[in-house]
Amino acid sequence: MSTKDSEVSERFQYLQTLVTEFQDTDSDDAKEQVLANLANFAFDPKNMSYLRDLQVTDLFLDMLTEENENFVEFGMGGLCNISMDRECRDLILHNGGISLVTGCLSSRREETVLSAITTLMNLTTASSRSEITDPAIVQCMFRFSLSESPRLRNLATVFLQDCCTEQQVARAEQEMQGQQQSVVGIPLPED
Repeated sequence: MSTKDSEVSERFQYLQTLVTEFQDTDSDDAKEQVLANLANFAFDPKNMSYLRDLQVTDLFLDMLTEENENFVEFGMGGLCNISMDRECRDLILHNGGISLVTGCLSSRREETVLSAITTLMNLTTASSRSEITDPAIVQCMFRFSLSESPRLRNLATVFLQDCCTEQQVARAEQEMQGQQQSVVGIPLPED
């Protein structure tokens, strides 16, 4: 076996060990550590075929509905990284990933939200664009584009520019103004 083959085999075995450890442990701390490691490995294109073979995309998707916010954050971060790969992107789209990722836009954790926005951008294809630029999502991105957080504001602005039409953004802005006027028009209760 050549050195390269040995390295490939060791890499796959190591990733397989991580997935097995995640499945076998009852410790949330250990699961969080493994998820964080898998999310980091998902950043390297050399690992994509192994991660697909080990069904790590499904593991990340499963984490998005967990109660544990760390599981959600690391799962979302992993999806964000792995969604840059075309085959993984297609797996995410095929397995209902858009609605799961969209659900993370309401997270209280900024990192989770940033990963969700980036993942939605990575998932945008000719066939998924209409679902990803649903009016509710565009309106959410418009709200984020007004955020005090520079990271959130800038990323949402990029989403609006790259994924949406000018008409979609204008409609979201119009709806936001309508909501603000209705809230502003409510009289205060008397003492």
